[in-house]
Amino acid sequence: MPKLKYEQIADDLRRRIADGEFGAGDILPSSRDLCEQWAVARATAVKAMDILRADGLVVPHQGRGFTVVDQPVARPAGGRCAGTSRSTGGRPFRRLGTPETLTPPSHVAEALALAPGEVALHRARLVLAEDGGPMTHVIAWFPPDIAEQCPRLSQAGPIAEGTTHYVRRHTGRRPVRGTDVTTVRLATRLEAEHLGVKRPAAVAVVLHTAYDPDGRPLVCEEGVTPSGLWELVDNYPMAEGI
Repeated sequence: MPKLKYEQIADDLRRRIADGEFGAGDILPSSRDLCEQWAVARATAVKAMDILRADGLVVPHQGRGFTVVDQPVARPAGGRCAGTSRSTGGRPFRRLGTPETLTPPSHVAEALALAPGEVALHRARLVLAEDGGPMTHVIAWFPPDIAEQCPRLSQAGPIAEGTTHYVRRHTGRRPVRGTDVTTVRLATRLEAEHLGVKRPAAVAVVLHTAYDPDGRPLVCEEGVTPSGLWELVDNYPMAEGI
């Protein structure tokens, strides 16, 4: 299905930000400029900016328009239902270490449909709580075919547009289905250090795997949150008489 005009505009601006044409704090083209460039109504240009705002990529300023955010946001892990955006549950984060190619644990290898001993690209981040302290330790594992086609995943810095959009731009593959598995266990030594908790400490673990339209895994993320900071809220309609 061809993309709508506002989606094309948003993708073009996202690419220009990713390529460094617009950096943190830079002002993006105004709605008027976008209307002239793309020959669209103002409502279309505004909708394009709303997409980038929902992605946590830009922020509005009264009288100045939109600027690129100084610090992209990230989500803990999971909860990527259709209709949600990067800013839904998104928080400031800190990248941990340098991405590297490693043999993933068996449960991750199984989620990514990897053969025994096959490696994947390991990226770690620490999502921060409102007070700036650690909230969730997240390790993202990318299968080798994705890592090969998306070289920036192997770099230490954050990807402003978000890894989902970056992977889609470079591979043409998009997530259409996600699986979240939540379990409870004790934190490992390394997890306890990153989360600032004393062992033994109970943690909630969300294992999120995203799949493309052909059922091929795009990424597997494991998010670990101390029990005192983790909660699940679910609002849903109920049938009468039950």
